[in-house]
Amino acid sequence: MASWQEFEKEIPDLAARVVASMGKGRHKTMATLRADGSPRISGTEVEFKDGEVWVGSMPGAVKALDLRRDGRVAIHSPSDDPDDANPGAWSGDAKLSGRAVEVDDPAVLQAYGGPPGQEFHLFRIDVSEVVFTRVDEAGEHLVVDMWHEGRGRRVVRRT
Repeated sequence: MASWQEFEKEIPDLAARVVASMGKGRHKTMATLRADGSPRISGTEVEFKDGEVWVGSMPGAVKALDLRRDGRVAIHSPSDDPDDANPGAWSGDAKLSGRAVEVDDPAVLQAYGGPPGQEFHLFRIDVSEVVFTRVDEAGEHLVVDMWHEGRGRRVVRRT
């Protein structure tokens, strides 16, 4: 797994697109795994700060309990609707996946959370996959720009 900072140094242009896409709205969609292995979809907020990807949660939230049990996670950015008359103007969407690691250091919790004494879960996401999908400027091809840990970057164009 890689820290966001490591990924960002390797492919800064893709990282910038993903951060911009994730910043389009406050709420993202996060997939975790239930105890029986089935998927759970939850809304979440994501923060890119100090070279890391951070996800917080209220105490006892089922998504936090999922991540404690099995840290595998996927996050999808908000997505606006493409303009049928100009599909190339679509801003695209982003996905990342990896492993969530719970952080319990009081200093880190205070820096990333609310007032002292407020309980919450905080997870750092170590990334293994990053994807940005868009339509090319001519509106003719779907462009999938992806990075996988250990395999590097690949760009696929689909009609």
